[in-house]
Amino acid sequence: MASTASTGLIDHAPINPFHQKLTVSAGLGWSMVGYIVSIIGVATLPIATALHLDTYMQGMVAAMELIGVFFGGFLGGWLTDRFGRRIPYLCTPLIFGAVSLSMYWVHDAVSMGALRVLSGLAVGIEYTAAGSLLTEFLPQKHRGSRLSLMTVLWFVGAAVAYMIGNAVLAALGPQAWRHIMASPVIIAVAMLALRIGAPESPRWLLRRGRGAEAEAVVQRIYGGAYSLRNVGAEATTQAMSFLQAIRAGYGPRILFVVVFWSCAVMPMFAIYAFVPRLFQALRLTGDLATYGSIGITLLLALGCIIATWLINRIGRRPLIIHSFLWSGVGLLGLGLVPDASPAIVLGLFVLYALFIGGAQVLEIVYPNELFPTEIRAFAVGIGASLAALGSSMATWLVPLALERIGIGSTLLVAAGITFAGLLVSLWLAPETRSLSLQEAAALR
Repeated sequence: MASTASTGLIDHAPINPFHQKLTVSAGLGWSMVGYIVSIIGVATLPIATALHLDTYMQGMVAAMELIGVFFGGFLGGWLTDRFGRRIPYLCTPLIFGAVSLSMYWVHDAVSMGALRVLSGLAVGIEYTAAGSLLTEFLPQKHRGSRLSLMTVLWFVGAAVAYMIGNAVLAALGPQAWRHIMASPVIIAVAMLALRIGAPESPRWLLRRGRGAEAEAVVQRIYGGAYSLRNVGAEATTQAMSFLQAIRAGYGPRILFVVVFWSCAVMPMFAIYAFVPRLFQALRLTGDLATYGSIGITLLLALGCIIATWLINRIGRRPLIIHSFLWSGVGLLGLGLVPDASPAIVLGLFVLYALFIGGAQVLEIVYPNELFPTEIRAFAVGIGASLAALGSSMATWLVPLALERIGIGSTLLVAAGITFAGLLVSLWLAPETRSLSLQEAAALR
């Protein structure tokens, strides 16, 4: 062990119990995000009735979460790069818990919207802090699959939200929407319990000139045979501001992350708008439609599971290219024949759901791998913020498109956006599968 540590980087250290706990605690955060984002869909109608919300106000309340994510991505990136990964990582469960508990007592659209904005801010901070901390501790051979697992857990959280929300409404009636909106506090308590005692990233500490603290963290996590010399050159290079990073040549990588992330997210709204047509074709109504919604979320999760299995086998670049190519083909087919037989419609939908998983999991992998420690969290924050902006635009535009050009043409536009993601991936997507974190972040 000592001889290996003396020559090897922590990127190549064996996985240990700390990595397992960190994966669970970060994964619980991603499940929380999926749960919070999805639970409003279950409770929307009872909330609208209780708070007397018209259609416009329902849309505004739903959009507030995305507005919060937009600002939370920028804020989280700045906080995480300026003050370290640990403090925001510990704070997000507190914000999630306080916001969720407050939901129990809301009595008007304004307070509901404000709480949704705060929830979105916490989501943006969670993406940047948890992603950076996990990335900077994970060994290279486990980095891709464990980061990908976060996206799987997002969909698991979303599916659990549908199941619990519908079960509570069925058992207690529409008035139980307050219990549903407050329920994330349980997850927040578990998150906080797991995160207490989490160390700061030694890479970030080195960037701040706190070598003694970094040394202590390395030896605590990896054992006495490891020291700062095993961290890697990237963590000890000169500090770099975000603007300096753009001037140094990271601009194309930022462009790639923003465009591919947006192209992966925006068509999802068209697909969810198509779901009622799919259910109609498959004759799913009432409770069956509810089970169908859960099934769709689990199908998207399955696509992410497959991508998680493939990411270290075929590499990042082939995964994202095939993801956009074949999911785009599925959308193109749905757009050309939206009224085809149920078997064809279902087959095309499954094609999309399974293949888009590659792009979905890379939303967390690529941004965390492609940038140096000094701007890693801010780069993730920009991707999350602008993807949220694209999502909010899609939330607004999809209903208009359905009304003016129809479901088929709307899906064709979604296919075009997906193929745009394919083109930018062909142009800019790098391969980072076999690279250490410092090698992946280096410009070549």
